[in-house]
Amino acid sequence: MQEITTLMGKRRQIIRNAVAQACEAARRDGKLEYQQLADFAVERPREAAHGDFAVNVAMMMAKPCHRAPREIAQLVADYIDLTGTGIDQLEIAGPGFINLRMEEGWLGACLEEMAAQGDDFGRCDLGAGRKIQVEFVSANPTGELHMGNARGAAIGDSLAAILDMAGYDVEREFYVNDAGNQIAKFANTLNALYLMELGYDAEFPEDGYHGADLPVLIKKLVSEVGDKYMKVEEPLRKEYLAEYALEAKLTDIRTSLANFGVEYDCWFSERTLHDSGAIKAVIDTLDERGWLLEKDDAVWLDCERFGEEKPEVLVRANGIPTYFAADIAYHQNKYQRGFDTVIDIWGADHHGHVARMKGAMEALGYDRDRLEVILMQFVRLYQGGELLKMSKRTGTYVTLNELVEEVGRDAARFFFVMRNADSLIDFDMDLAKSQSADNPVYYVQYAHARICSILAQAGASWQATPLHAERLTAEAEKQLLLHLAYFPDQVAYAATHRAPHHIAAYLTELAACFHNFYGQCHCLVDDAELMRARLTLIKTAATVLKNGLSLLGVSAPEQM
Repeated sequence: MQEITTLMGKRRQIIRNAVAQACEAARRDGKLEYQQLADFAVERPREAAHGDFAVNVAMMMAKPCHRAPREIAQLVADYIDLTGTGIDQLEIAGPGFINLRMEEGWLGACLEEMAAQGDDFGRCDLGAGRKIQVEFVSANPTGELHMGNARGAAIGDSLAAILDMAGYDVEREFYVNDAGNQIAKFANTLNALYLMELGYDAEFPEDGYHGADLPVLIKKLVSEVGDKYMKVEEPLRKEYLAEYALEAKLTDIRTSLANFGVEYDCWFSERTLHDSGAIKAVIDTLDERGWLLEKDDAVWLDCERFGEEKPEVLVRANGIPTYFAADIAYHQNKYQRGFDTVIDIWGADHHGHVARMKGAMEALGYDRDRLEVILMQFVRLYQGGELLKMSKRTGTYVTLNELVEEVGRDAARFFFVMRNADSLIDFDMDLAKSQSADNPVYYVQYAHARICSILAQAGASWQATPLHAERLTAEAEKQLLLHLAYFPDQVAYAATHRAPHHIAAYLTELAACFHNFYGQCHCLVDDAELMRARLTLIKTAATVLKNGLSLLGVSAPEQM
């Protein structure tokens, strides 16, 4: 296993090399017999009493070597050369774990490295500059953003930020559904509302959109242009109305997301796929590759070939492509733009579409695993202990704007990423607004503000004195130091597992470590060396808290 270049990753690699060399030396002497060394782990033990690192090589090699794990662990202990490794003690524990304790002062060296990196601490080279796209929200521009969109925005934007910090070349994208059947229904709805607003007798479409925002939008239009569009044929009027409303709705969506701290690199129009001939081209490609079926005057993708129960329609009998066909062309376009990996964040109700979409990419000749889909569960809002189903303002769903107005952007974003995407969220609005340790975002932000207060009291002169990190010997100091040192690894883990909630959990634990330290160790003391060491420690903690919160789109206030 090749380690990423992080503070702790470099130390794990040194340990891994020493253990591997010990196994090889034992094999040369005929004490161990194996063909290839297993991919073993060097990890942080769950219990601090078990040392600084734990190695599971003995369990991993038991079967290949036909030896008991503890016998293999003892051979490693006998053959390992600790020179230059920083390892002070080696202990064999349990079924064969090798627990390692590092030399005194190793954590002090970590603090010096963290302090030297400053605001860049947390970055790593996991992505190695590979291009990756995260597409999220992509809501139909026919209504206001709701809770599902809000959670998708928080998860997608946070994941993109984490991937960026992990060394990927990241692009955020919003797919604008501005073509197809939903836009036709949208135009019919707008046409009826326009006629009604002008006093004409019009029938509201059975499949029309009932959002309370649309009548308001049409009223605004009439105030601007009056009955101007009554002078053109109905098809052209619908086109004008749809264009006006789409532009207005997209402006609203952009504004709502910007207020939520989300900015996109690209807004991709579905209509361009129709206008450019990309949909026809991708259907022709699938036909050339032998993936199409024709029946009932329609064109179908033979999804049964990649394990689905039935074919899916790409072109209807009337010659109009389906949304699925457009979606295939859209994803092909992503690969044509050079992305190594594309990540889609969808609602859980799109579960059935995942295998079809991956299969379609395979049919086009792409590696299906280059498309990743994160399925996101729903959000339930609670206020006053009761489930909140309706908006007090509109009588329909609660919008993103209303939520941000009620609890603030920071709380909303943190709460949305506290759980894995596949977990249902019960969003307690009263808790989100509370200023107490029970509120996780307040708890983390308060740790940062408390550090800023201490640093402000200390002034700047302390930074001119030499750093003696070896003075940090108290257990609370060591635990805080250790937690900070693992921050880049937490970023790498969250990026690898597409798990923003992991950063939220890490920050909560880090805040707890700091609050524990604060209760036991005074920073502003007469001992200048100790004060310098402790202030450097908490200044680094503030950097990590700020960097971690920024990954989640949450502010790090200096006072609360």
